[in-house]
Amino acid sequence: MNPDRALMPDYLRLIALFGIVVVNVQFFAYSISISDETAPAVSIADQITKFLVEGLATLKSYGLFSFMFGVGLGFLMASAERRSIDFGPLYRRRMIGLLILGFLHGTLFFYGDILFIYGLMGSLLYLMRNWSVRRLTRMGTILLVASVGIGSLLMLGEGGIPQEFLDLEAVVMTEGSFFDVFLFRSVSFAIVVFLLIFIQGIAALGWFCLGLAAVKAGIIDQPDHPIWAKARSIALIPSVALSLIGAGMTVWGDMTVGQFIVAAAAPLATLGYLGLIAQLSRHPGPITQKLLAVGGSSLSIYLGQSILLSLIFAPYGLGLWEQVGLATAELIAVSVTIALIMALSLWRLKFRLGPFEWVLRRFTYGRAQKNGAS
Repeated sequence: MNPDRALMPDYLRLIALFGIVVVNVQFFAYSISISDETAPAVSIADQITKFLVEGLATLKSYGLFSFMFGVGLGFLMASAERRSIDFGPLYRRRMIGLLILGFLHGTLFFYGDILFIYGLMGSLLYLMRNWSVRRLTRMGTILLVASVGIGSLLMLGEGGIPQEFLDLEAVVMTEGSFFDVFLFRSVSFAIVVFLLIFIQGIAALGWFCLGLAAVKAGIIDQPDHPIWAKARSIALIPSVALSLIGAGMTVWGDMTVGQFIVAAAAPLATLGYLGLIAQLSRHPGPITQKLLAVGGSSLSIYLGQSILLSLIFAPYGLGLWEQVGLATAELIAVSVTIALIMALSLWRLKFRLGPFEWVLRRFTYGRAQKNGAS
């Protein structure tokens, strides 16, 4: 590993991948009505699991991943400048590539895909690429506050998922073929993607701005910068404690109030996590170094998680949909991620990029790829 390479992004990617999968697995293993009070947290083990996932991971892991997207834009701009590549067409192809991958991911495997949203919101970020650090920080903060307000209004809205839709889901996810599941997921994705623009998209753009600001300010290369220490000391403990209180209410009390508290605490908790991860971002030993290298293949791991979890829970695979408790589902999710990390470690002994990183890179750079652009 290059000793001059910023290590914080690699730590962020690796940790975020585990946070994302423990949140996402619920939407593979159970009904689309998972957010309702019928969510599978029956046993004590399941209830504790749900409490921990809601309190420690929900809305925070996506924040970390989104922050890294903004960081990635900063790195991509610097790379294009070093290699005298026109950044506009380069970035446009990258966003189109994300939109295509997101669409395929959302319709084939996971209707809650985030790549499509990243492609949309990332296109808006391009318009902010030349903004100052102060302006990016201000806009990021405004967007994060707005996302909490909008999300709260959506949670208070009346109406739910029609019972006919849930009945169809039960048939498709227990007896359907691959094509049946594909059609159902396609419809679900078309509906969910518009909600995600407001629930996750606005927050994602806020984190994009903050990630780009971190690169421009140079603090992404300085894990010992005072701002990360302030994030740990001011934001981490109070916000995580508040999030755990909200998670407790979600599982054992008023679910609506609990979810609001979790959503409200998420931006500060994510900021606290960034400070904590910065503290961990020291030069790694040989084993950690290999794991961090795999973090550079986060796109392949993210999509691989969905492919494997779909095969495990869908009827065309092992058919475990609503057949296991939440604690078991989470254990499966973590095991799948560890298996993918091990597989990618072996893959990268021979190949520099993960398979989906290679696809996106080829699409992004086109002919410039042969010149070694990175």
